[in-house]
Amino acid sequence: MVAPALALSGHAAEPTRILAIGDFGVGGSTQTTMGAAVRTWEEAHPAHILVTLGDNDYTEDPDAFHDNWTASFGWLQGAGVDVAGTLGNHDVRVDGGRYEFDELGMPRWRYRRVVGNVELFLLNSNSVGSDRQRDWLRVRLRESTATWKIVAFHHPAFTCGNYLGHEAIRSRWVPLFERRGVDLVLSGHDHNYQRFAEHNGVRYVVHGGGGQTLYPIRSCPSSYPARRAARSEHGFLYIVARDDRLRVHAVSPSGVVVDSFSFRP
Repeated sequence: MVAPALALSGHAAEPTRILAIGDFGVGGSTQTTMGAAVRTWEEAHPAHILVTLGDNDYTEDPDAFHDNWTASFGWLQGAGVDVAGTLGNHDVRVDGGRYEFDELGMPRWRYRRVVGNVELFLLNSNSVGSDRQRDWLRVRLRESTATWKIVAFHHPAFTCGNYLGHEAIRSRWVPLFERRGVDLVLSGHDHNYQRFAEHNGVRYVVHGGGGQTLYPIRSCPSSYPARRAARSEHGFLYIVARDDRLRVHAVSPSGVVVDSFSFRP
């Protein structure tokens, strides 16, 4: 079953606007402050959807998650912003993360969402070894006719901070991204911001700076794509997808764009 496309007022030229945030589910004033920062940004830069990059809940308490989500991001529905969640390693420790599905607009662990000229592929990187998930991804990418294909999941294929990239994702998923025309891959997990140069047609961005304690930046292995930007700081992503260009902004909690880049189809 495929989630219905969001109606974007019927004008083909209208860009699709996407927010993305990872590793934010710390609860308390830290999470509510970040939620308020995203709200302030969205009021001036409207978005169609918020994508979460995992670790939406560090409390491992379903009741606390619901309360924290409502306090920090409960404003999304009233603002007309949809949600598409992915699960991190902390999220799946209780009931496989199912308790987050309703708030995060998740019909299952992996799914796709069409938003204007973008097709989002939301994956469960906790189950990267699943042949069923990989086969599903292969078929859905092949079927897609979207102008832009964006994939989101928690564990990065490439990162150089507290962690290095996930080897199984590089061996099992990255070849599919490259063969099937994926434009952009978003991940969290490393609590910092990093973006990498285009690699066989794919751009990789890591942003796990949603509120948890930050991780340092370190040098990358020579086998990785060149890293173009890296900052150990909190924030979120704002993506504007026009038919002829996609632009990605890294935004600080104070609303300052600290990095941006763009590319054509």
